[in-house]
Amino acid sequence: MQLPRTPSFRLDGKRALVAGASSGIGQACAVALAEHGAEVVLAARSADKLAELAEALTAAGHAASALALDVGDVAATEAAVAAAGPFDILVNSAGLARHAPALETTEADFDAVSDLNIKGAYFLTRAVAKGLAEAGKPGSLINISSQMAKVGGIDRAVYAATKHAVEGFTKSMAIEWGPLGIRVNTICPTFVVTPLTRQTFERPERRAWVEEKIKLGRVGEVEDIMGAAVFLASDASALITGSALLVDGGWTAD
Repeated sequence: MQLPRTPSFRLDGKRALVAGASSGIGQACAVALAEHGAEVVLAARSADKLAELAEALTAAGHAASALALDVGDVAATEAAVAAAGPFDILVNSAGLARHAPALETTEADFDAVSDLNIKGAYFLTRAVAKGLAEAGKPGSLINISSQMAKVGGIDRAVYAATKHAVEGFTKSMAIEWGPLGIRVNTICPTFVVTPLTRQTFERPERRAWVEEKIKLGRVGEVEDIMGAAVFLASDASALITGSALLVDGGWTAD
C-alpha cells in the first residue's frame, strides 16, 4: 500500500523577508521562519532592534540579517527589495493603528494609517512578487491582517477599513499571480499582546470587551501566530492562495 506523505513544513533553502520584524508579531514570525530553516532578512525602521534580533538568531544557529526599511516609503522599499531579493517568502507585519471614535477621526490619522496599512503593504507585496516573477520562481507572500478585516470594532473604523482593503488586494493578487506559482494569503489575528495593543489592554472596559468576544477565553500571544506563518510559508499550504487564516480564538464565529 502506498501511503501519502505529509508535505514538509521545513523552509530550508528559502529566503524570507519579514517586514515589521523589530517587535511583536513580526519578530515572532521571523523567529518561526528561521527555526524552520529559512534565511531571514529582518526589515523595519529600527536599526538597533533589528541588529539585536539578527545577533540573537545568528547566535542560535540561524541565518539572519538586518535591512533598515520604511515600508511607508514606496520608492525606497521597491529599490531595497529589488537589490536584496528575490525572496521566496514575505511576511509583512508592518502596520499602524490610531484608534478613535469614528466621529473624531482626523484626516491626518486616516492618511497615516492608510498609507502604511494599505499603500505600503500593497507595494511591498508587489515588489516581492515582481522579483519572483522576474526570476521565474514561485513564492508565498503573507500579509498580517486582522480579525477586523472580517468584522467591525469600537474605535476602529479606520483600522478595520485598511484591513478590509488588505483582504481585497490579497485576493486580486492571488488571482493574477496564481499562474506564476506565487501564493498570496493573509493571517488575521485577534487581539495579541504586543506594544501596539498595550493601550487597549490598559483600559479595563476594553479588555473586558475583548475577552468576552474571544470564545477561547483568552487574548492572543505572539506564539499563537508563529505556526500559522510557518504553515502558509511552507509546502504544507501549497494549494492555499487568496485566503485568510483566522487566528482569532473564535471571535468571528458568530
